[in-house]
Amino acid sequence: MEGLSRKEVELISWLEFYEKYFFTSEDVDKFSKDKTQRYNITRNLLKKKRIVKLNRKKYYLVPMKAKSGGWSEDAFILADEIFDGEGYYIAGWSAANYWRLTEQIPMRTEVHTTKRQGEMRVMNTRFIFRRTTPARIEKAVTRKVKDHPFKVMNKEEMKKWMQSRD
Repeated sequence: MEGLSRKEVELISWLEFYEKYFFTSEDVDKFSKDKTQRYNITRNLLKKKRIVKLNRKKYYLVPMKAKSGGWSEDAFILADEIFDGEGYYIAGWSAANYWRLTEQIPMRTEVHTTKRQGEMRVMNTRFIFRRTTPARIEKAVTRKVKDHPFKVMNKEEMKKWMQSRD
């Protein structure tokens, strides 16, 4: 635990004990006396690469068993956590690979959403965000990976998408 303060060790130990790898700033509040201390704890853990910021309020704890700090999580789980489980779906080659419509393993995960666009790198996973409509989001289906739900474009839509690629 070299380089970690007592409060940081307390927080990491609590999160690991309860297997709360995805956590919010409210969880950090339990270990800080005010907003300034909460900010300093999260900032220091980000600098030390013990946590990864997913969105404005949510973080991912890099487990202690990742000694060198290198760790990866399933891209579909990360996408679901970035969007708090709503307003998105996995599309493109990632969805095609999920439905076994292609054998290509995608280099990045394409996420369609109404909230953002552009690129983001979380740990070793590259995300491409594309804009879409709420009506298309409603067509997405919910599936599970490692007992964690995520939304993916339905198989019929994916088949149409694949045919348009020819």
